[in-house]
Amino acid sequence: MTEKTVTGAVDRLAELRAKHEEQHRLASAKQERRDKRGALERAIALADPGSFEELDAFVRHRARDFGMEESHPLGDGVVTGFGTIDGRKVAIFSQDFTVFGGSLGEAFAEKVVKLMDLAVRYGCPIIGINDSAGARIQEGVEGLAGYGEVFMRNVQASGVVPQISVIAGPCAGGAVYSPAMTDFVLMVEKTSQMFITGPDVIRTVTGEEVTHEQLGGADTHNRVSGVAHFAATDEEDMNALVRSLLSYLPSNNLDDPPQFDTGDDPDRLAPELEEIVPAVATRPYDMRAVIEAVVDNGDFFEVQERHAQNIVCGFARLDGHSIGVVANQPNVLAGTLDIDASIKAARFVRCCDAFNVPLVVFEDVPGFLPGARQEYDGIIRHGSKLLYAFAEATVPKVTVITRKAFGGAYVVMNSKHIGADFNVAWPTAEIAVMGAEAAVGLLFRKELAAHADPVGRRGELIDDYEELFASPYQAAQRGYIDGVIAPAETRRWLIRSLEIARTKRVSVPARKHGNIPL
Repeated sequence: MTEKTVTGAVDRLAELRAKHEEQHRLASAKQERRDKRGALERAIALADPGSFEELDAFVRHRARDFGMEESHPLGDGVVTGFGTIDGRKVAIFSQDFTVFGGSLGEAFAEKVVKLMDLAVRYGCPIIGINDSAGARIQEGVEGLAGYGEVFMRNVQASGVVPQISVIAGPCAGGAVYSPAMTDFVLMVEKTSQMFITGPDVIRTVTGEEVTHEQLGGADTHNRVSGVAHFAATDEEDMNALVRSLLSYLPSNNLDDPPQFDTGDDPDRLAPELEEIVPAVATRPYDMRAVIEAVVDNGDFFEVQERHAQNIVCGFARLDGHSIGVVANQPNVLAGTLDIDASIKAARFVRCCDAFNVPLVVFEDVPGFLPGARQEYDGIIRHGSKLLYAFAEATVPKVTVITRKAFGGAYVVMNSKHIGADFNVAWPTAEIAVMGAEAAVGLLFRKELAAHADPVGRRGELIDDYEELFASPYQAAQRGYIDGVIAPAETRRWLIRSLEIARTKRVSVPARKHGNIPL
């Protein structure tokens, strides 16, 4: 190659790079007017400083119809590449709303699919920043085919590498299914929306009047539908949430989660736990106070905080090791399990199991929520999801019963009968088919009706029932729990139990997969 030809090629490269930079500068300016960041700017801001390396920056669409022939922007509406977060490799794609509304076409999809394939090959998390109007109408079936290819990669990557979806703008129509299949969905307040059909279509078809925010905003999907797991106040907060979330997860299913020196003494007692559970069994308390007293430095990273608040799920650390926490919440619906709580916890349990995060359960459950609506909506099927998830999980699993553990819900909440490794109870625990008051009312109805002092006799019978059937020592005698501990010893017991179980190995029958009751 002659010197003149080489010089011309270098000049061409410089020209393309300058065009690329100018395109993203203009995009950032447009997005800034919407209080949003540009696509490349978002990827750079999320990754460690100076670590993001873009791929396929010069890709262009190949469409020639419906006005597309006049516009061939570099990158075709999506930025893809690799960077690091806290020094760990991640794959990031970021949709550019300023290019054809961030719509997905053939070349766009090829870029995302290529990145996802590489991420699985290299064993690193995939983070998708979504800001798109959906499939590109001008490219017809190519856009639909592209979404299909992306969906297929979501399924293939599931349980292999963590997948995190950030909804940083609109996400509509078929585009919502990709985030829905990922492990965690984050939304930005008053900026992002997710829905299959928008307000205009709903108004036309059903006559319902609903705004974009009411239909698919961050609060709706965090509080009502449970589609989203986190709500960020702005893009800075969103990045902080993603970074915190990744700190609890391994890069892939063959790695262990990262370990940190938290500086919290593993032998520390938690005497404040002695005062948390009320003496009156029907009085509520906040299970988060129990969790925060036990985990390292009181740091608890809650998942789906606004949804199904009768159960609490989230990540924490014990002696620097990541754990997944599932806990009944007596403050909401008395901690009963209902449909939403069962689904929320089952999904979280399966995610922890897929990525080698041990499970710690704090149990105070009076049973499943009664009611015709729950039965009609399938509490039997949905409640079975949580039972299935715990029974299927092969990571270390430990349970602390703080107070009530009644009926089938006792079995479902990670009992030894479905494979828990270690289970203990506090002295305040009651483990029985049902509460003493309800049991006495059923068993001794006739006797109490005929008794001269039914109130006094009822009290005697309740005391007898609690001693004979509801005491934690009855369960301990049969080995259904491994011991009864003082609440203050809970942290130390959990750390030692998980240390013993850390080398756990489980053989499962050869099969294609189980058939969880979806």
